[in-house]
Amino acid sequence: GLTSWSSPLMEQLNFFHDHTLLILTMITILVGYIMGMLMFNKFTNRYLLHGQTIEIIWTVLPAIILMFIAFPSLRLLYLMDEINTPSITLKSIGHQWYWSYEYSDFLNLEFDSYMVPTNELDMNGFRLLDVDNRIILPMNNQIRILVTATDVLHSWTVPSLGVKVDATPGRLNQINFLINRPGLFFGQCSEICGQIMDLYQL
Repeated sequence: GLTSWSSPLMEQLNFFHDHTLLILTMITILVGYIMGMLMFNKFTNRYLLHGQTIEIIWTVLPAIILMFIAFPSLRLLYLMDEINTPSITLKSIGHQWYWSYEYSDFLNLEFDSYMVPTNELDMNGFRLLDVDNRIILPMNNQIRILVTATDVLHSWTVPSLGVKVDATPGRLNQINFLINRPGLFFGQCSEICGQIMDLYQL
């Protein structure tokens, strides 16, 4: 069937989402059932002052459930930070309203990528997504993206690849990914861009 992910990283993120959602669903059903039972039964015990066994159970059980969420989450965090030997490196520089790209492995291959205005779009174009110069990246190869900005904070994001990295002026961030199927993948604006405040001046 058709899937919404195009990289192993996004596949793992999707699996983690489903795994966590299943745990949350089970917790919600259990708590809802217990609350319903409390409201609709008439059981009382006026001599019950404490129950150490049940207190241990309802302290330890949530801790174990949290571990079932934390360990896969940590594994995924480290997996996303892993930088394998890249076959190709692309430098992406954020500007207000456009991106500049440099293929670092080749000589003199630099270009700007502007969003196509709505009044200039073709009939088969994608409004607020299509650009005039697309980047072309190889499939089934480790790709490294170096991301920075020249003016304000930006964020280089391709949701279907599970990639999101901040572009900060004066700082070079990097991320690694692999595309495992051919296609046209769109990035989206996912950062409130703005000037960086110097906290020492506040």
